[in-house]
Amino acid sequence: MEELNATDGRYLRQAIALSALGSARGNRPFGAVVVGADGQLLAEAHNDNAATGDCTAHAEVNALRQLKREAMAGATMYASGEPCVMCAGAIFWSGIRRVVFGIDAVSLRRFRAKDATAADLQMSCRDVFAHSAEPFTVIGPALLAEASAPHQAYWGME
Repeated sequence: MEELNATDGRYLRQAIALSALGSARGNRPFGAVVVGADGQLLAEAHNDNAATGDCTAHAEVNALRQLKREAMAGATMYASGEPCVMCAGAIFWSGIRRVVFGIDAVSLRRFRAKDATAADLQMSCRDVFAHSAEPFTVIGPALLAEASAPHQAYWGME
């Protein structure tokens, strides 16, 4: 299994910072960064579904929408939180085959349990990616304390 390296840590922290920015703008705290195979930043975004009213405006999808599919070959998706089923599907269709995430879905559910409207499909992104004929690399949870901090602030938990 691949380990988190210094580059992964840098871009995952950038995604975590974007999650806090989204939260400051009234959205749930999720951020995403896409980095090309050459190490260049391709896209970054935060969740803005509360601000836009678009239920698909998750951070990962917002980042993917900025790119042409051919730009994503060999790219890595850095997500502050484990990609949900919808985002995992979008990542699959994008051609990205490497994902690094912060807080995992199980930990997120503990925060979301305070809000009856915050339901999700209880499936790991690894479960979605396991159905691909192409191999995926998934690293996470990683930097869990850092990735959890925006959720603690957003959901009012210490």
